[in-house]
Amino acid sequence: MDTNGAIVPGFAPFGEMVTLLGGGDLAPGTVTRLMARAPNLVVCDGAARAALSMGHKPAAVIGDLDSLDADTRAALDPDTIHYIDDQDTTDFDKALVNIDAPLILGAGFMGKRLDHELACYNALVRWDRRCILVGDHDICFHAPKRVTLELPEGTRVSAFPMDELRVNLRGLVWSHEDILLSPLGRVGTSNAAAGPVEIESSGPGLLIILPAEHLDAAIAACLAMP
Repeated sequence: MDTNGAIVPGFAPFGEMVTLLGGGDLAPGTVTRLMARAPNLVVCDGAARAALSMGHKPAAVIGDLDSLDADTRAALDPDTIHYIDDQDTTDFDKALVNIDAPLILGAGFMGKRLDHELACYNALVRWDRRCILVGDHDICFHAPKRVTLELPEGTRVSAFPMDELRVNLRGLVWSHEDILLSPLGRVGTSNAAAGPVEIESSGPGLLIILPAEHLDAAIAACLAMP
């Protein structure tokens, strides 16, 4: 996909992790939890309204702005609003393409509309950005090559392929070497940690899904990924 139309010239990089909010389900407790770890706030389009209602003023608002109402827009610093007139990318795509940060923690992208959620998983594997999507029950991130996770024994670990991949699954109850995973064939869901977990993939396209309470372990793993 050509992303030239989705790039904002001069979009400033962030030296610390970023919290990114979307238009899906947004629990105030989840937003507070993410902001405590990633204090820089970027929102997609109409999620600015939810952020302001929770007492958080975004450093940047990005998207095609079709969901940004007039009252919310008036409450924002005009310099923080980044309008992108590109209908070939989603607002989540636009955010991932433009945010330069060590790690993005995203909320409001899981739950609510299934088509939007699936599009977000697609975006995770296409753009070269470290990002963890956080929902009420689960978290999800892309592991393009290798990831190591320190998890309590018995923790649910799922590896879902978005492409055909050869994968090594180590430190799991059902460990495998050089197993073929495919979205049209075998997938690696509903496994469990049996010790330190190491997952290696032959290429990009592998999504890792964990229970939401293990966000800090996922953050450490993503920051350490090659």
